[in-house]
Amino acid sequence: MDTTPADLTAEALRAAMAEAAAEIDAALDMLIPHAEGGEARLFQAMRHAAIGGGKRLRGFLVLEGARQFGVARTSALRTAAAIEMLHAYSLVHDDLPCMDDDDLRRGKPTVHKAFDEATAVLAGDALQANAFYALAEPETHPDPAVRAELCRGLARAAGPRGMCAGQMLDMLAEEAGGTLEEAEIGRLQLLKTGKLIEFAAEAGAILGKAPSQLRQAFAGYGRDLGAAFQIADDLLDATASEAEAGKRTGKDQAAGKATLVGLLGIPRARAQAERLAAQAAGHLDALGDRADLLRALADYAIERRN
Repeated sequence: MDTTPADLTAEALRAAMAEAAAEIDAALDMLIPHAEGGEARLFQAMRHAAIGGGKRLRGFLVLEGARQFGVARTSALRTAAAIEMLHAYSLVHDDLPCMDDDDLRRGKPTVHKAFDEATAVLAGDALQANAFYALAEPETHPDPAVRAELCRGLARAAGPRGMCAGQMLDMLAEEAGGTLEEAEIGRLQLLKTGKLIEFAAEAGAILGKAPSQLRQAFAGYGRDLGAAFQIADDLLDATASEAEAGKRTGKDQAAGKATLVGLLGIPRARAQAERLAAQAAGHLDALGDRADLLRALADYAIERRN
């Protein structure tokens, strides 16, 4: 069977993502070291949550975006690791019994199952704080204005007008039985998932001090990619096995969560994800062939099975 250019690009993407995941894990290993004394359990829980497993989509976005602007790999890796720590914190808290009450994450027990609930709360808190500490250190970028912009952007994406707001809307929708209109679900998912992915896509351009037009292009790419990614996640919950997904599936419908899959049905939701992925790729037209991996990532985001 002949190999097409698309096949080659997909293969290159898989290789690049695997390499990035290994590099990001190495950076996390450095930023979350083993510890002795009473705090050792806290560091163990942080490492359990953050190191090993996961797609590293957000981290890969940082690295690939930074590559477009010739950013030093160390700077890009520290930024990628910081965003992955922030993401890991959100998952630790999201898995708690008072939230989504999940026992499995990335194919292994969630932190509150592997340790206990109080340790999970502290591990999440510590991962969030450590993310900003990593960004603020001079090793991340020699320009303090760039470091400040990274901290500002991550705080905005994760806080009460970003991820936390989306989580609140998700909880309220669940209490109301998941009865939201399409626009309301779109806003919920933009805040809960999309804002952090949007920032990850823009972070490389921030590191590279890119012109405003290119920063906006990367932010637009991340915004549409994030929306497509969330729909794909909801499709996985509805169609994938627990073994494929590496976490419990079928829980959205059981919990009465508001999702586009539940509102539109699987075929229409899948078509919407495909439209968003194509729209995301379109934001990168000005970059030509050098952005091919990012375009392939948009396809991967909606075709993945975990």
